[in-house]
Amino acid sequence: MKSSFRNIDTLRIEYEAKQPAIEARLEEFRRTGREGDERLFEELCFCLIAIQSRARTSDAAVAALRKAELLWSGGPEEIAAFLRPRTRFHNHKAAFIVRAREQFFPRGHGQLAKMIDSFPSSKDARGWLVREVRGLGLKEASHFLRNTGRGEDLAILDRHILRNLIRHGILRRLPRTLTPRRYLDIERRIERFSKEIGIPMAALDLIFWSRETGEIFK
Repeated sequence: MKSSFRNIDTLRIEYEAKQPAIEARLEEFRRTGREGDERLFEELCFCLIAIQSRARTSDAAVAALRKAELLWSGGPEEIAAFLRPRTRFHNHKAAFIVRAREQFFPRGHGQLAKMIDSFPSSKDARGWLVREVRGLGLKEASHFLRNTGRGEDLAILDRHILRNLIRHGILRRLPRTLTPRRYLDIERRIERFSKEIGIPMAALDLIFWSRETGEIFK
């Protein structure tokens, strides 16, 4: 049966050219995941701040919060004031950060890695994060797990990725809304696509992202 996917030869050539940089970035994510709870929390904050905001700007905001000694001790109002010129929805994001800090560092002892690693699969861990961490949806939880070496089989669906799914015939059109059911359906389509063309899902995400942004970041 003829495949309905499009532009596969171009994609494979692009993957071959970018594969060393992609593999280096994925290994960096895995190292991040081994650095301990404090580093995991910083990455969680990045994913919360990155909601409807640019990745580079969000990464810089986390670094600035850490340097200002607010990431670990700032209250919601202090963090919100600091985030105001740096990101959208600063009040909500500040509240999410403080709540997650209190949740995963009771009495100053980190429990984030232990909790995540107790699940048998990345999808189980993602479901728990979505239920337990205010501010995280399927995309943000997938992003966090991938960025900490725990979710290379998960889809991170934003507009950059969705446009490329249309380009390669995985989707016909952009979804009007991305409900959890629709999200998981698209993820299953990407899984089939990944298996058929022999390019891992995490690599596909970084290829598609680099097309839109000009870099392999996170």
